Amino acid sequence: MKKIIPTLILGTMATLNSQAVVDKNFNYHVDRFADIEVLRYEVPEYDRLSLNQKKMLYFLSQAAQMGRDILWDQNGKYNLQIRQLLEKIYTDYNGDRNSADFKAFEKYLKQVWFGNGIHHHYSTDKFTPEFSQDFFAAEVGKISDADLPLAPGQTREEMMQVLVPVIFDPSVMAKRVNQDGTQDVVATSASNLYGDGVTQAEVEDFYAKMKTPGDETPVSYGLNAKVVKDASGNLVEEKYHLTGLYGPAIAEIIYWLDMAKNVAENDAQKAYITKLIDYYITGDLRLFDEYSILWAEDTKSDIDFVNGFIESYGDPLGMTGSWESYVNFKNTESSSRTETISSNAQWFEDHSPVDPRFRKDKVKGVSAKVITAAMLAGDAFPSTAIGINLPNSNWIRAQHGSKSVTLENITEAYEMASHGNGFNEEFVIDEPTRKILDDYLYITDMLHTDLHECLGHASGRLLPGVDQDALKENGSALEEARADLFALYYVADPKLLELGILDNPNAYQAEYYKYMLNGLMTQLNRIEPGNDIEEAHMRNRQLVAKWVLENGRKKGKGGKDVVELVKKNGKTFVKINDYPKMRELFGNLLAEIQRIKSEGDYKGGNDLIQKYAVKVDPKLHKEVLDRFSKLDIPPYRGFINPVYTPVMDGNGEITDITISYPENYSEQMLRLSRDYSPLTK
Repeated sequence: MKKIIPTLILGTMATLNSQAVVDKNFNYHVDRFADIEVLRYEVPEYDRLSLNQKKMLYFLSQAAQMGRDILWDQNGKYNLQIRQLLEKIYTDYNGDRNSADFKAFEKYLKQVWFGNGIHHHYSTDKFTPEFSQDFFAAEVGKISDADLPLAPGQTREEMMQVLVPVIFDPSVMAKRVNQDGTQDVVATSASNLYGDGVTQAEVEDFYAKMKTPGDETPVSYGLNAKVVKDASGNLVEEKYHLTGLYGPAIAEIIYWLDMAKNVAENDAQKAYITKLIDYYITGDLRLFDEYSILWAEDTKSDIDFVNGFIESYGDPLGMTGSWESYVNFKNTESSSRTETISSNAQWFEDHSPVDPRFRKDKVKGVSAKVITAAMLAGDAFPSTAIGINLPNSNWIRAQHGSKSVTLENITEAYEMASHGNGFNEEFVIDEPTRKILDDYLYITDMLHTDLHECLGHASGRLLPGVDQDALKENGSALEEARADLFALYYVADPKLLELGILDNPNAYQAEYYKYMLNGLMTQLNRIEPGNDIEEAHMRNRQLVAKWVLENGRKKGKGGKDVVELVKKNGKTFVKINDYPKMRELFGNLLAEIQRIKSEGDYKGGNDLIQKYAVKVDPKLHKEVLDRFSKLDIPPYRGFINPVYTPVMDGNGEITDITISYPENYSEQMLRLSRDYSPLTK
């Protein structure tokens, strides 16, 4: 599971509150288009790495970038063909690049790059081209048949018959991930995770027959497979592995993982890389579990990475993993904070406000560290998380533990790029509240990420016999809510003062205010007028905030609402009247969502989602959009990666790996398509 950046970090740091050294002259800003800003991130302390560590980081980065095509194809069956065609038009265009049609075409291409396909990375709605269909047809007409990305046996005319409606007709493949529980979410989702004609009921029945009731070590069925119908109409899996689906890309990933294995820092690291390679060769999910255990138990390596089919947010049923990769190294100084938290994991579990039946008797193997991201890829690029907790398998967490990371240099890049954006003056209710945000939001927001990933996802347990997929399409949103609530409850606990992590008992108020403001109001900037909330993290935040708003009425000190929406000079603001009572409410909701997960109560979870998480107040929504429009703050941000270049001696041996930031957004995306496209060669 991963913690996604909310609408924005408020840009309130009076001081950085971080032990990392930040270059204030570093240029974070790269590009801006549609509702997106592209940034670059700094990689501090790269020069402290040894040559072997730099080699390993480089080899892992190569493996990461080789998986890019996999995600594009998972996101939509025509994405790779469309990307090739759009890039060919873009690079060969010899007309007026300032014309309205070309500027609109360039904007669309940049959106498609950012979304890893034709759907928005967050809302999953299909992008709407603002250039004309005639312009598109004319430019395609200038490309020779030999240079067109035709499918095997496909003619130019057949290609256009398929792609024109996919690009231009808003009713065709309208939403990549549909989580409307009133519909068949498989049949109505445009992702390429299931074959044509496959239904939700068929998939659920297919995997239910595979599962063994009471299995204490169940594999994550469907994690690395596409379910399709064979010639007889029976459901079968097309597995992702070396000789199966995505084989050419997986072969490249294996090659670079093998290179990394040869410069591993220790035997433990070498062992789990070897196991990951074995899994990629066979597609055997038992091997993936064995790899996950070895990976989670390695707490000594400096260089670390994630590579594979991991998170299931892109699957409407929450089963199939989207391909992603992170490459990173440990931020030793800042990790002291997370190590303190993880070393006290049992205390936090024992004092959790949930029913003791749902707590873990013994928390195992919880480790946490702060990392410096060095390469983002697949579903972690260009948009990325700020915190990660893996493995996702519940039984591995229970029996072997988990590993949590906080991506501090990514958070710092967001923060540094947000300075002076006017957000606080527009949305924060008064000067005293702005002051506590200035003083404590950065550290409490980092702590929220630490607690969310390190302890939140690792807390609690399923009752015997409960299926880990019992919550179905609501599983991701409810799990994120559970982890957020755990973090919110404990960020206000005196234990953090006792541990020396915070120095003010009221510091938590900064995180509480930011969270409620975001959940009730400002994240609506990411929603198109008239739309419901679909994305799991956004549903999570609105669920928590609206539940507290409703259940805190008249329960605060003096009979006031714990939190309320008030008008001030004609504008709506969040006002918190009782912070301690709010903590109590967070604990109550945590207890209920933990019960739902532990018991596999689908109805209870669905009722919460439908009542609090989905619907948007149209009047408040319009106000939020209007106020944001005056600030010109992009709702979404993402990153391009640094470039790593091997330095060779006369014998062809690597003597160094340099890091640089030479590219703009378009240059990087075109290079990735040129050098890392094993599925389109």
